[in-house]
Amino acid sequence: MELRHLRYFVAVAEEGGLLTAAQRRLNTSQPSLSRQIRDLEAEVGVTLLERQARGVTLTPAGRVFLDHARLALLQVEAATDAARRMAQPERPVLTIGFMVGLEVTWLPHLLRIIREEAPEVEITLSSLSSPDLALALMRGRLDVAFLRPEAQSVGLSFKLLAKEPVIAVLPAGHRLASLRKIQPQDLARETYVSSARTSPVLQSVIQDYATKVGITLKAKYEGENISSAMSLVASTGGVTLVPLYAQNMLTPNVVARALDGVPPTVDLTLGYNQANPSRLLRQLLARTDELVASVQNQSIIRYAEAPS
Repeated sequence: MELRHLRYFVAVAEEGGLLTAAQRRLNTSQPSLSRQIRDLEAEVGVTLLERQARGVTLTPAGRVFLDHARLALLQVEAATDAARRMAQPERPVLTIGFMVGLEVTWLPHLLRIIREEAPEVEITLSSLSSPDLALALMRGRLDVAFLRPEAQSVGLSFKLLAKEPVIAVLPAGHRLASLRKIQPQDLARETYVSSARTSPVLQSVIQDYATKVGITLKAKYEGENISSAMSLVASTGGVTLVPLYAQNMLTPNVVARALDGVPPTVDLTLGYNQANPSRLLRQLLARTDELVASVQNQSIIRYAEAPS
């Protein structure tokens, strides 16, 4: 498997078709691109794309592979930057924090803006829980971060990026998985897995929602983070509530469903320390609206619902 296989696959998945990806992104021919994709599938040993008359769609295995392919390419970029850093040790540095899962949607667009503003800057990435990201910003260890608007964050400012709907995640074979939307009262009768142990903002949103709809969600199991909570869902047969972006972390044995009615939302923000004198930080903040528009226009979030 070569890096170009991963780049080709990501381009096809994002463009939704071989011809479009070949012409817009890869500067190659469709037959050549098709051969590369077949070689990749042969190497992986599973079908990643379903060919259709009007393009391609990802198989369940393809959706999982896409997330890992993006991460692998980001890691290669980080390795390249690190090597170049050794040759240019005096380059300026920008440290970025994010919650796991956001590297799939928001981070690539922010990195593009940074490279346009300051192509020489060294970028350092750090994945932490939202409270830990806020603490790192306060201590000056991060310049900017994708996080929740944490309370008691002295000296920090938060620019709203999105109000993410909260969705339900449950095992693929669960009796409720056949529904397009989940009634909140159905959740109260299931084994509940907390996904918010390290996210007090999300925990507060979920508890307020439970009170509003008149249900009790007492966690029988608690995940360290959203990813571990979804693993517990798969192993225990329970259900959990997560922000919409967590669909980027779904595995084939769990599914996401919308909540019936008006779902609760949790704020996603771009946080920074008001005392940070970085000129590049100010340039990034001035382009926040562009960042939001880029994600909205090219989002790979898949709002999963059962077939009608």
